[in-house]
Amino acid sequence: MAVIKRLVVCGVGLIGGSFALALRRAGLVERIVGIGRSGTSLARAVELGVIDEYCSDWASAADGADFVLLAPPVGQMESVMAAMAPHLAPGTVVTDAGSTKRDVIEAIYRHLPNHLTHTVPAHPIAGAEKSGVDAAFASLYENRKVVITPLPENEPEAILRVREAWAACGAMISEMPPQDHDRVFAAVSHLPHLLAFGLVHDLAGRANAEQLFGFAASGFRDFTRIAGSHPEMWRDICIANRQALLAELDQYLAELAYLRALLLAGDASRLEQLFAEARAARNAWAEQFANSANSVSRSE
Repeated sequence: MAVIKRLVVCGVGLIGGSFALALRRAGLVERIVGIGRSGTSLARAVELGVIDEYCSDWASAADGADFVLLAPPVGQMESVMAAMAPHLAPGTVVTDAGSTKRDVIEAIYRHLPNHLTHTVPAHPIAGAEKSGVDAAFASLYENRKVVITPLPENEPEAILRVREAWAACGAMISEMPPQDHDRVFAAVSHLPHLLAFGLVHDLAGRANAEQLFGFAASGFRDFTRIAGSHPEMWRDICIANRQALLAELDQYLAELAYLRALLLAGDASRLEQLFAEARAARNAWAEQFANSANSVSRSE
């Protein structure tokens, strides 16, 4: 891909910072500019070498920019786009890293109507329970999927530019309609986070919480790892995608009701059958996931 002369990253945390570090490592960016809410965090990003400089306003940040990544919490996308819009040059490519797409795309149409040809929505399927610029690392996106949800107005060259940028980070690129994206990730990402937060919150509020956590081991650690994720980010994701998430939560509540009925009846045979079916499905997915990652590594 062509070198990005001036990359602007809005939200220089784990996601935005790792994108910047990956492109810097690939030698595909000349200068990286950060913008965000916290001057302290942005100064730290300069200190760590994640960005070269930071700006407090979009007029300065967007001046001469040829590529912009929006990586704040999705609840801030609306205000960010409104502030950025007057300062975008016609050819500047804009993409985002939001975990929800319907709300982000609605904000794009509201605030960037004159920039639809070059604003390409995307979602990197990567992360960690740690957040902030100190958690950023260049290999975060290696062998991870990035879903691009193009707009009908997007120019093919802009879509290609975004695909190439994420591919340069080591990611595997997929395309998906935004409505399908939000339904899929409500099931396989947003619901698991909601459940993990809920379980830990429940146990932490009990009178014997200290005893419970004192005996928790690897199973609890593995199931609740994602409850260590950024609260503000996941608040915004759950609210933004609440309709799809509510549908998945209702489906899961029905599954819990079925499990409760099996326990109440002492139906060991059906309980074992359910466990066996779940185990087979989970192991098949894990094998496919591992094979996919290994295939990409060999091709590189």
